[in-house]
Amino acid sequence: MEFDVTSLSRFQFAMTAMYHFLFVPLTLGLSMLVAIMETVYVMTDKPIWRQMTKFWGTLFGINFVLGVATGLTMEFQFGMNWSYYSHYVGDIFGAPLAIEGLMAFFLEATFVGLFFFGWDKLSKRAHLATAWAVALGSNFSALWILIANGWMQFPVGAVFNPDTMRMEIADFGAVLMNPVAQAKFVHTVSAGYVTAALFVIGVSAWYLLKDRHSALAKRSIAVAASFGLAASLSVVVLGDESGYSASEHQKMKLAAMEGAWETEKAPAGFTLLGFPDQEARKTEKIIEIPAVLGIIATRSLTEKVPGIKELVKRAETRIRSGLIAYKTLKKMRADRAAGKEISSVDKAVFDTHMPNLGYAFLLEPHLKDADGKAIDVTKASKEQIDKAVPKAAWDTVPRVSPLFWSFRAMVALGFYFILFTAFFFWRSSFKGGQFSRTALRIAVLSIPLPWIACELGWFVAEYGRQPWAIEGLLPTFKAASSLTEADLWVTIIGFVALYTVLLIIEMRLMVKYIGIGPYLDDAYVEEWERKRAAQRAALNHSGAGPSPSATPAE
Repeated sequence: MEFDVTSLSRFQFAMTAMYHFLFVPLTLGLSMLVAIMETVYVMTDKPIWRQMTKFWGTLFGINFVLGVATGLTMEFQFGMNWSYYSHYVGDIFGAPLAIEGLMAFFLEATFVGLFFFGWDKLSKRAHLATAWAVALGSNFSALWILIANGWMQFPVGAVFNPDTMRMEIADFGAVLMNPVAQAKFVHTVSAGYVTAALFVIGVSAWYLLKDRHSALAKRSIAVAASFGLAASLSVVVLGDESGYSASEHQKMKLAAMEGAWETEKAPAGFTLLGFPDQEARKTEKIIEIPAVLGIIATRSLTEKVPGIKELVKRAETRIRSGLIAYKTLKKMRADRAAGKEISSVDKAVFDTHMPNLGYAFLLEPHLKDADGKAIDVTKASKEQIDKAVPKAAWDTVPRVSPLFWSFRAMVALGFYFILFTAFFFWRSSFKGGQFSRTALRIAVLSIPLPWIACELGWFVAEYGRQPWAIEGLLPTFKAASSLTEADLWVTIIGFVALYTVLLIIEMRLMVKYIGIGPYLDDAYVEEWERKRAAQRAALNHSGAGPSPSATPAE
């Protein structure tokens, strides 16, 4: 890793994003599970469901607070570390982030307070409404953030303004309905649901191993297993949709994920096991499943999936086209500065080649004079351009091995989650909630796995987009602020220290409250027992006979 400003800025953002994403999936999933549990409580009036809602709600609250604390710095970094990025696309990227703050975050934060402090002040149905408002707010937050991130992956609904030298919104509806953003949203949210399901199952399994709170643990497993099974199945299905979306809009990312250097005959096979070699530009295939990649990527058996080498050739063409746009733009701006009218020919040429303007920027690191000083792209000789174009085209290829292995580990974990949740659903639904101690131990040990899968997925999505900050429009090195390496090292060390402390606090609080376990309000239990006694007395008086006995745990 080169410790220049761009690399350090990337490292800092990646570090803070990975830390923040430790909290996000559990927040998304637990908010929904807590709302489901409270719904059952309101429908049945059984205290154990109130107890479950409060217990899992407490763990949700701890995680929510830490998620907010680590997420706030993310948005500030766009101005701090990526100032040119913010200038260049602030009109588009800032809109969904502002909506997320105004609509989703305030909805979520407001009702979180009502959820925790409104148990004795709100009616059952009103409190239930706050639980669902929190869940919807959490998911709305993810929606708007992923709309912003999806635009970075596939920029639509925007045009370049040569007068301001910025991207501006042309169709906000296209930004909202961006197919990449929609696929990322449902896939990410489903992954959060799986995370919460395995967390609930794992903690409940620990209670069963310790022979504590068995009634609550078995009910929690039943809810989480059914919820998690549906979510884990949807993750695989929606992951397939994300793969198809990548084949449409991010072909280089898909080729790198598959280690596909060459374009193969249709339908392309999926390399289940192989060893990519970046230097030799080939992948040694050990196990290949015929036709699978072609079906996933193209939804057909006749279309080819382009390999990395073919895509590099396409990038060379786009770089040369972008260079025409770059030179024409500079001429247009010079004419405007001199008070001349921009010619219709120049405007037509620029409009034709503008979609490739970002590719021309890739030439900049490769145009140096004998003293190592940068050469203006528009003043470089034909020989210098011809020498730089192939190098710049190969810059569009991310590191293949990290993507290749991260993707396969994520997929393997996804199928494990299906088997895991299916097993616990089956035992809960058809075997009376009886589990072997081996199964319970596996459940406890599996708690960290969905976090690993989520981090791998986020890595594949973001690292696979390199070298672009905005796919095809703005290279990452152009997006960075004018900081020094020393500035970045200070903030990196500070963030690592702070976020590590926050993570330790989160884990200690979680372990503490899991150790304390669920509880019921004594006053509430007494009131519930009085109501049950009154109901039994009324039934006896009416001649209907005594009702079955029940306890708060039931």
